[in-house]
Amino acid sequence: MTKSTAPRSRRALLRATLLPAGVAASLVLVPLPGAIAVPSADAVIAEVYGGGGNSGATLKNDFVELANKGTGALSLAGYSVQYLPGTPGANTQWGVTPLTGTIAAGGRYLVAEAPGAGGTVALPAPDASGSLALSGTSGTVALVQGTAPLTCKTAADCAAEPRIKDLVGFGTAVVREGSGPAAGASNTASVARTAGLPDTDDNAADLKAASPSPVNSKGEAAEGGDTGTGPTDPGTVRIHDIQGTTRLSPLTGKTIAGVPGVVTAVRTYGSKGFWFQDPDADADPATSEGLFVYTGSADPAVKVGDSVLVTGKVAEYYPAFSAGGQSLTQLTNPQVTVRSAGNPVPAAVLLDEASLPAAYTQEAAGGSIDPLPLKPADYALDRFESLEGMNVQLGHARVVQATDEHHQLWVTVRPTDPRTERGGAAYLGYQGQNSGRLMIQSALTEAQRPFPVANVGDEIYGGTQGPLDYNRFGGYTLVANTIGEHVDNQLEREVTDRALPSEVAIATYNVENLDPGDPDEKFSELAKGVVTNLRSPDIVVLEEIQDNNGAVNDGTVDASQTLAKFAAAIRAAGGPSYDWRTIDPENGKDGGEPGGNIRTAFLFNPKRVSFNDIAGGDATTAVGVTGSGKWTSLTASPGRIDPGNEAWASSRKPLVGEFMFHNKKIFVIANHFNSKGGDQGLDSRFQAPTRSSEVQRVKQAQAEQAFVAKLLAADPKARVVSLGDLNDFQFSPALTALTKDGVLRDLVNELPANERYSYVFQGNSQVLDHTLVSPALKHVEYDVVHINAEFAQQASDHDPQIVRIKP
Repeated sequence: MTKSTAPRSRRALLRATLLPAGVAASLVLVPLPGAIAVPSADAVIAEVYGGGGNSGATLKNDFVELANKGTGALSLAGYSVQYLPGTPGANTQWGVTPLTGTIAAGGRYLVAEAPGAGGTVALPAPDASGSLALSGTSGTVALVQGTAPLTCKTAADCAAEPRIKDLVGFGTAVVREGSGPAAGASNTASVARTAGLPDTDDNAADLKAASPSPVNSKGEAAEGGDTGTGPTDPGTVRIHDIQGTTRLSPLTGKTIAGVPGVVTAVRTYGSKGFWFQDPDADADPATSEGLFVYTGSADPAVKVGDSVLVTGKVAEYYPAFSAGGQSLTQLTNPQVTVRSAGNPVPAAVLLDEASLPAAYTQEAAGGSIDPLPLKPADYALDRFESLEGMNVQLGHARVVQATDEHHQLWVTVRPTDPRTERGGAAYLGYQGQNSGRLMIQSALTEAQRPFPVANVGDEIYGGTQGPLDYNRFGGYTLVANTIGEHVDNQLEREVTDRALPSEVAIATYNVENLDPGDPDEKFSELAKGVVTNLRSPDIVVLEEIQDNNGAVNDGTVDASQTLAKFAAAIRAAGGPSYDWRTIDPENGKDGGEPGGNIRTAFLFNPKRVSFNDIAGGDATTAVGVTGSGKWTSLTASPGRIDPGNEAWASSRKPLVGEFMFHNKKIFVIANHFNSKGGDQGLDSRFQAPTRSSEVQRVKQAQAEQAFVAKLLAADPKARVVSLGDLNDFQFSPALTALTKDGVLRDLVNELPANERYSYVFQGNSQVLDHTLVSPALKHVEYDVVHINAEFAQQASDHDPQIVRIKP
């Protein structure tokens, strides 16, 4: 037998036929009805869609998607994609689209073909484009080595064509591989290879009908539209590619197909979604391997341990409630393919003092740190960002902010950060951010898993594990699948010392939007604080007293019912029969909750002090100073300090009154400066953060300082006590302005550093409330009485404070 040296088609089956005895043997090449070949080791046609732009279609164009199953890149130089109608006629020709470039190992390659008149969604940027108008229901597509049109028009002839690399017939196509063409193609369905990209050279077995899911060589998918459950094999883009080495993804706005990972946590409340993580990490410590998938209002259809492929659009979500806050990189509009269940989640990264830098953040002269390369070994914020979405765990952690109504708390994992005397994180300066702070919330609902009710100073040991998120109120957050052992260290509410008969006791208390409609329990708890913990001071300066119907915005400004109900609650708690003085604000002019008309007010015990009532004070009239020496007096008592000054726009105007104690006059100023609303947080993407609200507080401080200076000019020995919620720190420009020229001294600075706090925010124990006195008041005892801010159960979010004075 003569052996042929001509090249033999890879698509012919060599069949040896055993002939009867006496008949010369021969070797016969017999082509089968459908082309059958040795499976391709690299390039295959992964998906074909001919319904683009047709009636009912979402996508505008037809497309052919190639895939590379091989371990190396494959050059497509000189290749083409060719198309033949399902039932070709004698004069029908193959259409040709030349290809260029390469297909990466494991990658995809998208060939865009002709558009139709309909559809709403464009293909992702194609790697090659042609004008072939594919049928939506029947036809043949071939991947060809060469650009000359094929001439074969039957399955047998095409099986003998050596230039054909792969071939897909669909619908009722005459030219196909194996037992029959792939079924199910339509205006809304493609034919696509099933999981693993099988190529047994049987189109009917290897490809099934699917929702069209075009993916290009960059891993990008169509922007929106129905992409079904997405690809069944991983794309070329990994989570660390999406996260990148800065705070912003280099792929923002792109729809990425087939991102692989294992589900580490699922959230079925609030911003619903799930976290998944690639178990095959890269070597770059700046790139996170975890990512959040936002499913909107839909509960995620995955479970922890599911191995998934996710197709979705990369987005940077900036929480609405955090001015200048960090973004959260996430995938939106997801399509998810669950490949298997019960897989181990990637090992959690331990967050402790050794792994978390003491330095908090990079600086950008007030600009954004978003584009700066992450330095996770140098800065805590960068370390957190480099772990965004990843599974992390805590060893031992101390609670630095109590459990709140949203079932979340703050801990520190750096025990060497400055500490308050009761276990909190002491905030002592703009550069003392306390880098070990971290929020914990549960990935599960309260019904699914109870959340510990913890106070400041409590401890949590081991077992706290889950993905690292960024909270919509600001702050990096461990969303816990499990929470470790909670150790209650029995934090107690403080009780101040009793004042001597010769001392006048003056307190300040922010009662947090108090109005008659609040529960009786709130009035009772606040009253208990005044009577038991503050020991019934002679004068109580109150902040956030609302009008008689609270947030009902109907023009009511009178607060007599609010004050009467509070005074009655104090009597019921065993306290004195307090009288009160206040000035009603103009409706809607003093800020706070709309309709509430919050204001400051004086409570006083008429058996211990008397109030000098001087007519003339109202919402808009500025109080003045008259007389001199011991005859120095206010022109109105109570009165408001400079209410027409722009400094007090949409803010509470200070209330000043004259009191007499043991025949000595004391001027008391009740304050509630404008809030920090709108300020950029410590964890802002703008560093150093802008404190925009500070400008107004400085003006307020300057206006009040000028008034106190007038009092002291009239009587250098005037006894002045200015106290209340100043909404700023002891080291702030506002307090510097208020104490200018020594007219007042801030008593909080005379406490040990670890006792300087009256409020807790994002795990930092800080000063917002102050008591200041004039130089004549030298014999004072000052106390911040910790009864609220450190506790899960609070009557107010502020701690009250008190000063005992020997005038």
